[in-house]
Amino acid sequence: MKKRKDMLAMLACCALLVIGAVGMEWLKAEKPLKPIAIVTTFKGDPMTSRAFTWHSTNLKAAAIVQLIKGDIKNDWDKAQVITFTGVTSELDLGDGVKHAVHKAEAIGLEPGTVYTYRVGSGEEKAWSDSAVFETESNENTAFTFINVADSQGVTEQDFELWGNTLDKAFAAFPSAAFIVHNGDLTEDQADEKAWTHLFAKASKWVTRVPFMPVTGNHDEVDGDAEQFVSHFNVPANGAEGSTSGTTYSFDYGSVHFIVLNSESNIMEQTKWLRNDLASTDKPWKIVAVHKGPYGGNTYKKVKDWSKVFDEFEVDLVLQGHNHEYSRSYPLRDGEIVGDGEAAVHNREGTVYVVTNTSGPKFNEKKEDQFYHKVHFQNEQQMFAGITVNGETLTYQAYDVSGKKRDEFVIQH
Repeated sequence: MKKRKDMLAMLACCALLVIGAVGMEWLKAEKPLKPIAIVTTFKGDPMTSRAFTWHSTNLKAAAIVQLIKGDIKNDWDKAQVITFTGVTSELDLGDGVKHAVHKAEAIGLEPGTVYTYRVGSGEEKAWSDSAVFETESNENTAFTFINVADSQGVTEQDFELWGNTLDKAFAAFPSAAFIVHNGDLTEDQADEKAWTHLFAKASKWVTRVPFMPVTGNHDEVDGDAEQFVSHFNVPANGAEGSTSGTTYSFDYGSVHFIVLNSESNIMEQTKWLRNDLASTDKPWKIVAVHKGPYGGNTYKKVKDWSKVFDEFEVDLVLQGHNHEYSRSYPLRDGEIVGDGEAAVHNREGTVYVVTNTSGPKFNEKKEDQFYHKVHFQNEQQMFAGITVNGETLTYQAYDVSGKKRDEFVIQH
């Protein structure tokens, strides 16, 4: 009798386990898969468009972004909703794991206008939380953007430092219009958990303010940048032969921005760079690159780029990679042309800067070079706010304690 009771008890337990397993699978099937790693970027005209990227684990989900004019509080049922549908692709993460990559762009927007948006598959419970952005004004005479580099973390704790850096940056420059990141966003571009932490710790900023990335040597490895570019929807106007999303250019206000990839396809980028600079009529020209010509040390593979910068009188080159702070004198043809104290006038030279790191890693300070006006290692995360106002560009670099570490002016 006892054996029979034990057998019945075992059968009951097995039945409960089976029911539980089936129930869990049912819940998984029924539970909508919400977006992760949401980020907004520029792709088209910043006055009339905004681009979005997010990941999910639902490989069949549509890529839909919905907008409402104004800053509203989740009143999606009552407001006039504008809907855009993008594209979904698969990203193979290995070991049988795949992510759905969703990219969409909202176009035909009004300049200088606030919009509330959400992204998702269109299923009722699969939408992201709402976020708010503002298009560029067509009366834009002055703006500020934030420059950071080398968040390059692995663990969630690493990326808390990165998130804190952005918190401090926006506290110092609350009206900043966008972010330029000079590469090495994570330690290992194939580590998707790191990407998830990167966006999660900065979500209150990168879901609202465009986040424009540069490709670093940890973002493209042996020519592979697939995971890096899966996270961004940027202009597809880059150099022939480069992975789309690793080289591009865009305009904001009176500035033409060029993003270069120091990891591959250097010669073709040189041709593209010259053509791109020749085609712009913007008075200000700013380049962003990871390994630059004049950082903590020189990177000789891109020396031809500096010749093009000279030819077209590029004002400022933003660099990364060295995990220290460095700022050059204004340079032309490899020579110093100013004292580094007075404002740079009349496009006399290009200034090259590395804004230390926004993450956990600091390098030992390298030897001073002839071109260094400011060069130090303070072992604190840093950021810069760059303001363009008419004929004046003001660059200000801070550490996360709030101390201003450097400032200079370029005057046209």
